[in-house]
Amino acid sequence: MAGSFVRRIGNKGPAIELRQRKKPKSSEYKESAKEKKIDDTAVPERAPKHVLLQRFAKIFIGCLAAVTSGMMYALYLSAYHERKFWFSNRQELEREITFQGDSAIYYSYYKDMLKAPSFERGVYELTHNNKTVSLKTINAVQQMSLYPELIASVLYQATGSNEIIEPVYFYIGIVFGLQGIYVTALFVTSWIMSGTWLAGMLTVAWFIINRVDTTRIEYSIPLRENWALPYFACQVAALTGYLKSNLNTYGERFCYLLMSASTYTFMMMWEYSHYLLFLQAISLFLLDSFSLEQSGKLNVKKGTFVAKIMKVINFYLVCTLTVTLNIIMKTFVPHKENGYMLKFLEVKFGLNITKNFTMNWLLCQKSLQAPSQDFFLRLTQSSLLPFYILVLIICFLSIMQVIFRRINDKSLKKAVTLEDGRIGERPEIIYHVIHTILLGSLAMVIEGLKYLWTPYVCMLAASGVCSPELWTTLFKWFRLRTVHPILLALILSMAVPTIIGFSLWKEFFPRLMTELTELQEFYDPDTVELMTWIKRQAPVAAVFAGSPQLMGVIKLCTGWMVTSLPLYNDDDLLKRNENIYQIYSKRSAEDIYKILTSYKANYLIVEDAICNEVGTMRGCRVKDLLDIANGHVDCEESDKLTYSKYGRFCHEVKINYSPYVNYFTRVYWNRSYFVYKINTVISFQS
Repeated sequence: MAGSFVRRIGNKGPAIELRQRKKPKSSEYKESAKEKKIDDTAVPERAPKHVLLQRFAKIFIGCLAAVTSGMMYALYLSAYHERKFWFSNRQELEREITFQGDSAIYYSYYKDMLKAPSFERGVYELTHNNKTVSLKTINAVQQMSLYPELIASVLYQATGSNEIIEPVYFYIGIVFGLQGIYVTALFVTSWIMSGTWLAGMLTVAWFIINRVDTTRIEYSIPLRENWALPYFACQVAALTGYLKSNLNTYGERFCYLLMSASTYTFMMMWEYSHYLLFLQAISLFLLDSFSLEQSGKLNVKKGTFVAKIMKVINFYLVCTLTVTLNIIMKTFVPHKENGYMLKFLEVKFGLNITKNFTMNWLLCQKSLQAPSQDFFLRLTQSSLLPFYILVLIICFLSIMQVIFRRINDKSLKKAVTLEDGRIGERPEIIYHVIHTILLGSLAMVIEGLKYLWTPYVCMLAASGVCSPELWTTLFKWFRLRTVHPILLALILSMAVPTIIGFSLWKEFFPRLMTELTELQEFYDPDTVELMTWIKRQAPVAAVFAGSPQLMGVIKLCTGWMVTSLPLYNDDDLLKRNENIYQIYSKRSAEDIYKILTSYKANYLIVEDAICNEVGTMRGCRVKDLLDIANGHVDCEESDKLTYSKYGRFCHEVKINYSPYVNYFTRVYWNRSYFVYKINTVISFQS
C-alpha cells in the first residue's frame, strides 16, 4: 500500500511538476506579449527634434500670420473710414450723420447708456423706453438686440477709456476689432481644412479684395451682423476643428467650449441668428444622416439602446444649452416674433400677391432682390468664383463617391491619407460643402445673404487650391501615369496659390493703396442745417414725423422724440411707418392731419428726394407703392390711374394754399427738407 501510494505520488509528481513549469511559462509569455503590445501601440516613437521644431515653427508662423492678418485688416478699415469721411476733422454732429437709418438708432442708445447715471438705471430706461417713439413704450434691448451697446458702454467706462478716447472712436474701434477677429477666424478655418497657413493668407486676400460682397462694414458700422458674424466665424472654426478625425481629447474639449461660448454670444448679438444656426443644423444633420462622420462625434446610431439614449441626452445638453440659456434670458420680457418673414417669403417666391405697402417696399429693396450680374462679374475678376466652382465640384463628386461606397456597405477608412485621394471622406470638408451650397442657394435668391455666403466661398476656395489632397483626388480620377500624382499634387498645392496671390497683388494692391491715399469728403450740409435748427428752435417736448430713415438720424443727433423708427420686427412700428409715409400719397390735408395728430406729432418733415424721386426700377418708388396700396393705381395695368380728387400731398403742401395752410405752417426749409408745424388750433382761411 505504501508502495502503491508512493507510485501514485511518483506518477503524479512529474505531472504536478509539469503543470508548475507551464504556468510560469504561460505567465511569462503573456507578460512578454503585453509588453510587446505596449511597445508597439501605446508608446509611439518620439519624433526627432528637428521634426518637432518644424512643427512648432509651422504653427508659430501660421498663428503669427493669422493674428497679423486680422490686425492689419482692422487697421485698414480704420484708415479707410478716416479717409472716406474725414472723420477726425468733423464736428460731433457731422460724425453722427454718417450713421444712417437703423445704424443711427443703435448708436443713439449707446450714447444714452453713457449719459445714464448708472448702468442699472441705463438698462432700465432702455427696457422701459418711452422717450423715443411717441405714445409707445418699448423694450429697446429686447426688440433691437442692444447687447453690443450695453457691453460697449460698460467697457468704455470700466476701462477708463472716457478719459483718453471719444465715445464714437471707442465704439467703431470695437467693431473694427471684431472684423479683424472675423478675418482671423476665416484664416484659421482654411488652415485647419488645408493643413497649410498659405490657404489662410489666400482667404484673407480674397476676402479683402471682394469686401464689397463679403461685408457691409463700409456702409453701416453698427449693423447687428457686423457685431455677430465674427462670433459665428469663430464657432465655425471650432466646429471645423472638432470634426477632424485626428483631434485628441483635449482639442475636442477646447473646440466644444469655444463652440458653446461663440454660439451663445452670436445669438445675443443678432436677432436673426437662429436662421443661420438652423442652416448649420441642417448641414450637420445631413452629415449624420449619410453616416459620413465616422468618429462617433455626431452619430447616435452606435451602441445599445440605453447608450443611444444617453448620447441623445448628452448631445442635447451640450449643443442646445446655449440656445436654452438665450431663450430663458429673453423670457424676462416677451418678444413678438417677426410675422412678416413668412408673408415676405410667400410673396417673394410668387406664392401670393399683395398690395401691402410695407411688403412691396421690402421687396423693392436691393438687398432683398436676386443678385445682379455685377456681383458675379466682380467675383470672377478676382478669380474667386472660378476656383470656388472647381473646388466645389471636386469635393462634391468625391462626397458622392463616399455615399455610393456607404450604400454598397463599404466601410470608410478611419484615417484618410494623402495617397488615398478621397477628400470627400473628411467630415469637415463635407460639412462646409453642404453649408456653402445651402447658403449659396439662398444668396442666389436674396442678394443681402451674399454677405453670409461669400466669406465662406473665400475660405473653401482657398483651402481647396492649397490642399494636396484635393489635387490627389482629381489626379486619381484621371489615373495619371507619366507623373506621380502625389508629387504633382504637392507641387500644384504650392504653385497655384502662389500664382493666384501674385496676380492678386499685382492687380488689386495698388487699388487698395489708392483708396487709403485718396481723401474723400463727406458733405451733407442740408442735413446738418436741419439738425442744427431742430436743436436750436424746436421745443424739447416736440415730436417729429417723417420717413423712418430720417427719424433715426433725428433721434441720434438731437434726442427729440419721433413717431416712427426704421425697424421691421414690430407690427405697430410697421403700421406707423406706412401711415407716416402717406405724406407722399394722394391723400387730403385732413387725412394727413388726422394721421399725424393721432401720433401726437408736432412737426412734419417732407423730404424732396422722396417726393420727387425718380426711381430706376419701375413701380418701386415710395409714391408708386403708396398709390398701389391706396388703390390710386390699377395693379394689373400700372399705366392706368384711378380717379383721385386730391393731388400728391408733398407737392400740394408746398404751395401754401387752403386747406393745407389751415393744418400746416411752414417754419423751415432748405434744398432737401421742408419742415411744417402741425397746427393745434385750426384756422380755416378762404
